[in-house]
Amino acid sequence: MDVNDFAPNLSFFFSNGMDAEYTVIGRVARRIWAVAMRDRYGADERAQKLKYHIQTSGRSLHAQEMDFNDIRTTLQALCAIYDNANSLHTNAYDEAVTTPTAQSVRRALAIQMIIDNEWGLAGNENVLQGSHIVDQLTDLVEEAVLAEFDRISERGGVLGAMETGYQRGRIQDESMLYEQRKHDGSLPIVGVNTFLAPPTDRAEAPHRLELARATEDEKRSQIDRLADFQARHAADAPAALARLKAAAGDGGNVFDALMEAVRHCTLGQISDAFFEVGGQYRRNV
Repeated sequence: MDVNDFAPNLSFFFSNGMDAEYTVIGRVARRIWAVAMRDRYGADERAQKLKYHIQTSGRSLHAQEMDFNDIRTTLQALCAIYDNANSLHTNAYDEAVTTPTAQSVRRALAIQMIIDNEWGLAGNENVLQGSHIVDQLTDLVEEAVLAEFDRISERGGVLGAMETGYQRGRIQDESMLYEQRKHDGSLPIVGVNTFLAPPTDRAEAPHRLELARATEDEKRSQIDRLADFQARHAADAPAALARLKAAAGDGGNVFDALMEAVRHCTLGQISDAFFEVGGQYRRNV
């Protein structure tokens, strides 16, 4: 396929956090993407333009002093807007413990609405352009990302690195470091490990939050709907699954077969079909 036929339709999904590096995540991604598409794949100018979505950090949502989560989300949203994200999702403050309520979702949406309608600086494009710290961070983060690409390439690319658990190990190491620093206080988190509320306030009964849980009737309804779907498509599902397995096993157009299969098959049936052809991944420990 000609790279210019599909690359303009690609888009990416990033997450923002509280670390300074997140301020330049879009700038770095766009620089790396544009250079790679131009020099490695010979793509045209339109295909060199990267589109991306930002979701604010779930990791920065804490059960302690949950109201503070909106403050963190607001700062992360500003980073995304100043970094020229194409679209943005702001988390609800109570996602740390439950499915968001209508009220918390409205508060999360209000963060974007207030920035868009009331925050004057957001009316300017590329607000941080020319900033010394932003330019330096962009160079440093790009260098770190390219070095990581090299480490993955040395392990046989993405698939080769997966076989040794490299990516998972890196993620687990970073997660462990974050949790360790959070618990020993070397990473200050307001209301969690520093600037705690007075003991008398913490001793008071916490604000009661209604947790979202499916009722037995809702669970049964989902099971019944699944059974009804399988019954209605019992005649068509086998052929669709057979075509999907043939495409997966013979190097055919899996996506085309998959689009047809979802009309007649459940996710479980489709997953089982892939397992039959390619086996089921088991991580080596």
